[in-house]
Amino acid sequence: MGQAAILTVDDDPSVSRAIARDLRRRYGDRYRIVRASSGAEALEVLRELKLRGSRVAVMLADYRMPQMNGIAFLEEAMDLFPFARRALLTAYADTDAAIQAINVVDVDHYLLKPWDPPEEKLYPVLDQLLDAWQAAGDREQPDIRVVGHRWSEPSFRIRDFLARNLVPYRYLAADEPEGRRLLEAADAGPEAVPLVVTADGRALSRPTVQEVARAAGLSTDPGRDFYDLIIVGGGPAGLGAAVYGGSEGLKTLLIERQAVGGQAGQSSRIENYLGFPDGISGAQLTERARRQADKFAAETLTTREVVGLRTDGSARTLTFADGGEVSAHAVLLATGVSYRPLVADGIAGLTGSGVFYGSAATEGPACAGTDVYIVGGANSAGQAALFFSRYARRVTLLVRGDSLEASMSYYLIQQLAQVGNIEVRTRCEVIGAQGEGHLQAITICDSKNGTKATVECGYLFVFIGAEPRTDWLGDTVLRDDKGFIRTGPDLLVDGERPRGWDRDRDPFYLESSVPGIFAAGDVRGGSVKRVASAVGEGAMAVALVHRYLEA
Repeated sequence: MGQAAILTVDDDPSVSRAIARDLRRRYGDRYRIVRASSGAEALEVLRELKLRGSRVAVMLADYRMPQMNGIAFLEEAMDLFPFARRALLTAYADTDAAIQAINVVDVDHYLLKPWDPPEEKLYPVLDQLLDAWQAAGDREQPDIRVVGHRWSEPSFRIRDFLARNLVPYRYLAADEPEGRRLLEAADAGPEAVPLVVTADGRALSRPTVQEVARAAGLSTDPGRDFYDLIIVGGGPAGLGAAVYGGSEGLKTLLIERQAVGGQAGQSSRIENYLGFPDGISGAQLTERARRQADKFAAETLTTREVVGLRTDGSARTLTFADGGEVSAHAVLLATGVSYRPLVADGIAGLTGSGVFYGSAATEGPACAGTDVYIVGGANSAGQAALFFSRYARRVTLLVRGDSLEASMSYYLIQQLAQVGNIEVRTRCEVIGAQGEGHLQAITICDSKNGTKATVECGYLFVFIGAEPRTDWLGDTVLRDDKGFIRTGPDLLVDGERPRGWDRDRDPFYLESSVPGIFAAGDVRGGSVKRVASAVGEGAMAVALVHRYLEA
């Protein structure tokens, strides 16, 4: 297929010649350097390369170009070469636009003019982009196909799992022609739904999530029996620890039972995370963190549920639900929290069939033209309301409290007020749900007016607080009365260390009542429930693990 291309786009001839010269000097023996003077010309070049079967490794576009600026070009270019790495060339005054591009078209990097000397300001960036492209490859990945029913909870579970793990797939309704043809080709009937057809043509009838994970090429088995550090939970705290653990040379394993990113990974927009003034989706942030962890050789397992933890001398051993085990010198518990179930008549039977916990972004397009109700008053509920307002006819936020101010960030409250099809109703609760096969109506109790009303509703998304995932720990480590793990100073009572503590020191700040077992993020008692603080605790935990291992 010949050399892969590095494409540069700049309407200033002198700049275009200069960057092409610098690129040829460094990469001309390995890559084909291609120049274009406008976005339209560059798209024509890309189409020709596509027809020839050529590959594109990196696209570098100037921001300030007439007719089509760099962001608009990269957005269209992604459709032709989705796996090419993308960089924006900007002047100093354009840095706000560059940061916006990182969020709008997931630009991998931006470079400032001038880039002299290239050895310091250009080549290190291009080296990273090319390394990332080579590691990921640019071959088109055949889609997994899922045949299911719109209101089937098992079908939703598989679609949601694939989407949250960023696995490309095509969804086909079982009652539509293409879905029926696929069922016939697999010699399967309606009872086989959901049917998953893998990229190599294997048909899996009503598979488990773990079977789907294996079919999608996700890692489900550890590569070794013993590690320096095992992290349980793949949310922001777990990912932060995986990145720092791997980068500092620890043999690190991250175990996630569902999807890397946790609840943060489901967020349609995180706007108060440092370094992203225009916000970033939870999926984008998660994917970047996962790639960083992979870069530093931290292993990641999905669909493995941990059900036990014990001490074996100096080792800490975790037991999986299937009976398997894996051990390490140290363990970090970063299991986060799960949404509290909504207790109301009819809710349980309609979960996954119109009632969803979390944002369930896969349902966004299906909500077009419908009335969506969201239960909750914290940031996650506000972000979901903004997301679904793009599709739904109307979004109603049902808040149990008197106002949003006590539970939601100010910036989100302001944004909600500016969207015309979002309504906020306070002192309201859902007390019932009705529907034949799927959600069709809900009953709302309005305590302000002392009234109850049943309204049509096709989609209900629930965000009503969180509970820690710690029941599986039993009495292994001390927890508070709500199940959150007690750590560090919270373990000392009247200056006394916890019972059974066998070290001549106090527990480290994030250390549990068992030496070598740490906790970080939302699962830890007294933690700040924010993405940034969770990432910080994950990084801090690795520093404390080093101190523990050196003792």
